[in-house]
Amino acid sequence: MKLTEHFTLAELTASSKARQLGLDNTPPPEIVPRLVLTAEMLERIRSTLGVPITVTSGYRNRQVNEAVGGVTSSDHTQGHAADIQAPSYGTPTQIARCLAPLVSVLGIGQLILEGVKGKQWVHVSTRVPDKASNRVITITDQGAQLGIQELP
Repeated sequence: MKLTEHFTLAELTASSKARQLGLDNTPPPEIVPRLVLTAEMLERIRSTLGVPITVTSGYRNRQVNEAVGGVTSSDHTQGHAADIQAPSYGTPTQIARCLAPLVSVLGIGQLILEGVKGKQWVHVSTRVPDKASNRVITITDQGAQLGIQELP
């Protein structure tokens, strides 16, 4: 099922961890409209970057979220979030630096540059966090910091 021009439901629900564990990661019907909003945000990001983006993690049901070590309050479980990369644009740091000043324009509720356990990606969510200071942050193995920081 196509959600937008460049993003499908299958792409936003694909999970290697779910396949590995034999878990069904099909979202309930009430989540699909949120995934459409997430896909629309991803289209705006794709247009801004000028290159295709790869969704490395989108919707995760609670079992899959737990299996990947996600926090219980993860926006992924509600269909609000996607982890992305765009290798033809640049590194996750370069992507996050490009997007950070545009979060309001692009409809990004939260932008997180993540560098955890040797992997790097950009987390984007349509949901705006309760604390405005948490809108653009960097998360590493050492914890969270405000803004986009250099990854180790």
